[in-house]
Amino acid sequence: MLSLNLPAFDAKIATRKGKNVIFDIIRRRYVALTPEEWVRQHFVNYLIAHKGFPQMLMANEVNLNLNGTKKRCDTVLYKRDLSARIIIEYKAPYVEITQQVFDQITRYNIVLKVDYLIVSNGIRHYCCLMDYKNQSYTFLKDIPDYHSLL
Repeated sequence: MLSLNLPAFDAKIATRKGKNVIFDIIRRRYVALTPEEWVRQHFVNYLIAHKGFPQMLMANEVNLNLNGTKKRCDTVLYKRDLSARIIIEYKAPYVEITQQVFDQITRYNIVLKVDYLIVSNGIRHYCCLMDYKNQSYTFLKDIPDYHSLL
């Protein structure tokens, strides 16, 4: 797979029915190893191993209902009370992060109303802090550590 702008980790990769799969520690099962999944697994590992996020407060492929349409968030990080805190949207490394990607994650946030939005293609990562009072957002220079959010 492609080299990413994320720390390497010991990914568990196997072949099932002639296809490559990778172990998802959040879903606790092997999933198809697509370029987007490669980014997800690296990013999740980065959040847990380097940013201190508890694995038990993370979920992948979270279903939500948006105006009668079923959507799926790539990763959602929760607060201890299990309300959503961060939505993460992943793209394959060769997919450019555009306004359309931000529009996608913003639509998910209509339902979840989180504090942070993160978008990553494994090469570039963007993190926004939402300000609902002023109806704005601020791009952060880095993704905050979990303990700074407490």
